[in-house]
Amino acid sequence: MPKTWSELEVPLHEEIKNGIKAFNFPTMTPVQTYTIPLMLKNKDVAAEAVTGSGKTLAFLIPLLEILKRKEAESLWQKHQIGAIVISPTRELATQTKDVLDVLLKHISNLTRVVIVGGKSVEEDVRSFKANGGNILICTPGRLEDLLTRKDLNLSSFCKTLEVLILDEADRLLDLGFQKSIDTILSYLPRQRRTGLFSATQTKEVQDLIRAGLRNPVLVSVSAKATQNTPELLNNYYIVSKNDGKLASLVTFIKAQNIQKAMLFLPTCACVDYWSNILPNLIPKELQLPVLAIHGKLKEKRNSIVEEYRNSNRGLLLCTDVMARGIDIPEIDWVLQWDPPASARAFVHRVGRTARQGQPGSSLILLLENEETYVNFIQTNQKVNLVCCDDTATEEKIIEFRDRIRNMARKDRALMEKGVQAFVSHIRAYSKHECSLILRVKELPLGAVAATYGLLQLPKMPELKNRDISDFPELPDFDANTVAYKDKVREKIRLQKLEEYKHTGVWRGKKQKFVKKATEAWSIQKQRKEEKKSKRLKRRKRKEAMEAKNEPTKKKKRGITEEDLEELKRDIATLKKLKKNKITDEDYEKEIGLS
Repeated sequence: MPKTWSELEVPLHEEIKNGIKAFNFPTMTPVQTYTIPLMLKNKDVAAEAVTGSGKTLAFLIPLLEILKRKEAESLWQKHQIGAIVISPTRELATQTKDVLDVLLKHISNLTRVVIVGGKSVEEDVRSFKANGGNILICTPGRLEDLLTRKDLNLSSFCKTLEVLILDEADRLLDLGFQKSIDTILSYLPRQRRTGLFSATQTKEVQDLIRAGLRNPVLVSVSAKATQNTPELLNNYYIVSKNDGKLASLVTFIKAQNIQKAMLFLPTCACVDYWSNILPNLIPKELQLPVLAIHGKLKEKRNSIVEEYRNSNRGLLLCTDVMARGIDIPEIDWVLQWDPPASARAFVHRVGRTARQGQPGSSLILLLENEETYVNFIQTNQKVNLVCCDDTATEEKIIEFRDRIRNMARKDRALMEKGVQAFVSHIRAYSKHECSLILRVKELPLGAVAATYGLLQLPKMPELKNRDISDFPELPDFDANTVAYKDKVREKIRLQKLEEYKHTGVWRGKKQKFVKKATEAWSIQKQRKEEKKSKRLKRRKRKEAMEAKNEPTKKKKRGITEEDLEELKRDIATLKKLKKNKITDEDYEKEIGLS
């Protein structure tokens, strides 16, 4: 039976109680019920709970209470850091900041500062020096930068640290922040309370628990034993035709009259490409604006998330940067272009909907050779998928392909984006965790390329010795005839094309190293003898001048063209040696040392 906040066995400050009332959550979630009392009794906690279970309040409430208790001894100074919350992404850090701001409206004498990427480190340094902050919300990379900078000496402000929170710890380690976390821990005082919150307890997380927590209490909360997704979430799948995934997706969006959805795509290049294509294919009567976000977008990411969060309708195209911890209200559908790289990522993706007791739905699009994924995800993650009929017709598939090709013919930039998206998709697919059932060798590459609306197939190793008869070739197509819409880019391209016709070399493209033809041994020997003879003559001339007490220093003379050419050859040879294109022995031979 869930407990109310008034039943919490450890008393809270009145200011914090008032802040909790602002959320209008009368009862605590299981993770809050177990975790908050433990942290308030000065225990280190490692909590495992499914997505959407209320982990943010589970660590913010005890964090604020501990700081308020410390305040009874002496008021917090503006540069004294009492708590640090480390999040894997800036979106999650921003979301934590928003929840904290609601609480801080009712709490006096405590301030917060957010330090994430997207702006220069110098800006963060100036901001902290000017404003300070008692609660630091950050991403690991930026915090490591500030701790290791000598002009700020942030570690001296962390001597008063009371609480350290590692939010979405499994995601922190998945993203390769292990070294950054180790560095951060080395700068922080050991006399602190530490909370580690994650959705799954991986081996890496267990190693981090041993390294960063002292005698931790493990809290494992499972929302439902029979499945890992929220109870009110309905999961569906469609087996589309090999070249019809796009038609299946757009047809489904129209049939369901989707209001607000997220579409997960495999790579950043895919997000860039489809954000240019989908607005032209989704029926206008749906009034569904398309937004795009991925990890390579820096300054724009926060504004895009806020725009999507505040809109009533929209389709957000994204990578797994949005798969963890992000809480956006009213998302009715989560759509997945193809199976995610890991089985755990599936659960995190679909967990963006059906939050806070609201119903939600998810759909994953599978190709004909991927249907075994349904049984795999049911066994591995306890997620039941219900089959939906594919209503996309052959006419729609051809219509969409032709429309994309017509768009690509009008703008070379779009044509290049399509190739980049396709290549990055295939490369990502080849690194799939579930490679036993999702094999790139069984992927119908020609049909997938047709789905992307490519005008011609790119040159890539994966296409060698493969049957690509399912790719509809364009007869007599010449890629050189496709121009950029951007007039400046097109002018540069035409200049390069003209040069290429005369030289056979495309300007700006790195040329492959061509090994110099082997010289005859007799010629090499003759050249060595000549160099040896010249050195001997110079030595004898020098000895003769010394015997006559004449100055041996030659009069300076101007550098000849021959000298310059020899110098250029020596420099070029040295570069080849540094790039391991020639051996040390070859180098010595080239410059006449052996």
